[in-house]
Amino acid sequence: MERKTFDLEMDRTAGSLAKTGRRLIRYALHFKTSLILALLMLAVAVGTDLAGPLIAKRMIDVHISGIEQPWYETKAEGAYAVAYGEKLYKRADRFAADEPRGAEVRVLQVNRDYYFVESPLAFDGDRSITEDGRLLITNGEQRQTYEARRLTVGEMYMFFRPEMNGLLHLCQFYFGLVVLSALFSYGQRYLLQATANRIIRKMRTDVFAHIHRLPIRYFDNLPAGKVVSRITNDTESIRELYVSVLANFFTGSIYMIGVFAALFVLDVRLAAICLFIVPVLAVWMYVYRLYAKRYNRVIRSTLSEINAMINESIQGIAVIKAFRREKQTEREFEEHNTRHFTYRSKLLSLNALTGHNLVGLIRTIAFVALIWYFGGVSISGVEGAISLGVLYAFVDYLNRLFQPIVGIVNQLPNLETALVSAERVFVLLDEKGEDVSDDRMERFKGKVTFEDVWFAYKDDEYVLKGISFEAMPGQTVALVGHTGSGKSSILNLLFRFYDASRGRIAIDDRDICEIPRQTLREHMGIVLQDPFLFTGTIASNVSLGDPAISRERVEQVLSEIGADRLLKHLPNGIDEPVVEKGSTLSAGQRQLISFARALAFDPAILILDEATSNIDTETEAIIQEALDVVKQGRTTFIIAHRLSTIKHADLILVLDRGEIVERGDHETLMKLGGRYYHMYQLQQGERVSMGEKTGTLSPGTV
Repeated sequence: MERKTFDLEMDRTAGSLAKTGRRLIRYALHFKTSLILALLMLAVAVGTDLAGPLIAKRMIDVHISGIEQPWYETKAEGAYAVAYGEKLYKRADRFAADEPRGAEVRVLQVNRDYYFVESPLAFDGDRSITEDGRLLITNGEQRQTYEARRLTVGEMYMFFRPEMNGLLHLCQFYFGLVVLSALFSYGQRYLLQATANRIIRKMRTDVFAHIHRLPIRYFDNLPAGKVVSRITNDTESIRELYVSVLANFFTGSIYMIGVFAALFVLDVRLAAICLFIVPVLAVWMYVYRLYAKRYNRVIRSTLSEINAMINESIQGIAVIKAFRREKQTEREFEEHNTRHFTYRSKLLSLNALTGHNLVGLIRTIAFVALIWYFGGVSISGVEGAISLGVLYAFVDYLNRLFQPIVGIVNQLPNLETALVSAERVFVLLDEKGEDVSDDRMERFKGKVTFEDVWFAYKDDEYVLKGISFEAMPGQTVALVGHTGSGKSSILNLLFRFYDASRGRIAIDDRDICEIPRQTLREHMGIVLQDPFLFTGTIASNVSLGDPAISRERVEQVLSEIGADRLLKHLPNGIDEPVVEKGSTLSAGQRQLISFARALAFDPAILILDEATSNIDTETEAIIQEALDVVKQGRTTFIIAHRLSTIKHADLILVLDRGEIVERGDHETLMKLGGRYYHMYQLQQGERVSMGEKTGTLSPGTV
């Protein structure tokens, strides 16, 4: 049974990922300006960060390793001329195009020392110093020696000094890029977070608003905890999509494109070898998502079940304790909790198996390729060798290449969670609802007509069968009958909580299906058997925050129904705080506030659904007195089990199994001697019996 429940939940949330992605993009496009600006800032931050290795390469190859380029004697003094001995020398790349050059010399590094060679090199290779102080260069079978003088630290600095300004300028430029990258990184992160929060705020608002557009029927079989989970937990998961996942995937893509571009600029062959990372990553992402999607759906569904059970347990905590169901409830909760833990563990194993392990494997393969390539170069000869700066930049870029891969891998669980959560949210948003109407209409006169009305909560299981009656303006209509006879269903149809399966319901001869639900209810009031109070104050529960209901009107209504007598002892009067569902107030006080709420809006049609069944005799007497006043000028429908409270109704409808079996006023039905008569006599007999036992009834009660 539980497996079928999960399969049903998964079927409802199943849908095209492409469609989900498009809808997420549409939500993001509501704030496209700030989102695009954030992504542009992100691109700039990535670009400035990627420029670092190229600057380091130039510093090494041009300003540091460049000392080993050929030097020539020169007659011209200048910033790049170096005095050594009695001559001036300038590096080959510092000569102007038409500037004359003298004899070539070289400055070469051997181990940790630098040597001055007064002749060009025939070839380069492994360098060493012989016992007699000569420079020996070998390259395979070739050997060549040169006269060489070791440079002191001061002399060596003289050859480096012309490059110091260039080094300092590059350092300053690099520092500027770091600062710029930091500023743009801050800006993009702030904008992305702010935009994501705005997107989720809109999404939550849309979901919450859509809930109020859904018919009552939708909530009959859906626990409140599941709805709450979709509005809070699922939308929070989607927020991570815009904040973390989007940033990491976009950053990773820019980084990887930039790194590969730089690698191809540095060395095409090695960059081509490293391209194996792309298909490996793509295949791994596909396989990962195949399993992660399945696990995440069960996890999100189970989390909804947990929320629903917690919500139900909190609301029914008194019943659980009274019937000693604590252990049983814990066991039922543990079943859901264990399922959630099991699939979380499966997802954790999947992440651990394919996450850092895979990245580490790819990294190892890439560095093996790097070592193999440079090893091959060193074996084949120096012709294919690359500069130290290129090597440094290559290693740096290769390390940087795995930073976005790690970021993408780490965000894949969040991506799958967000997509599954988005599917669940969009399933809720796709439920057919009805827009809230702001249309206004004149106050009803109050004529209500039911014409051959049939209604079923489920297909072909009719709870109302051919109901027909007419209530004239100002009349009081009472509905009586056993539990399940259809009394509440009639009023549910009148209030359009549900629509009739067949037949017609009209107010003032106008079909209520032609009137928007919100417009219809503008001139209707309802008092339920179990009144619901919102967190706030007594005054706010009466006015429901409607600015048209003044404080004076609230006080007036409470006074009219006699509520001031029961509420006056409260420390803050009508400003007394009301906690969730009004649990700190008595049943009578809650019901009086509910009465006041219904009457404050001056309804033309008033519905009382067993409104006095849960209150004490004293409070009922107060309400009965008030009803004689508030019913004036209103068409009133009353459902009551206490028949003594409806004796003065203009029309009493007796229902049995969804049909009206008797109708008329109290006197007519009593003379009829039918079902109503027996129900009334039975209740009066019970009262007499109770009175004889307690001694509270006086002679002539019956």
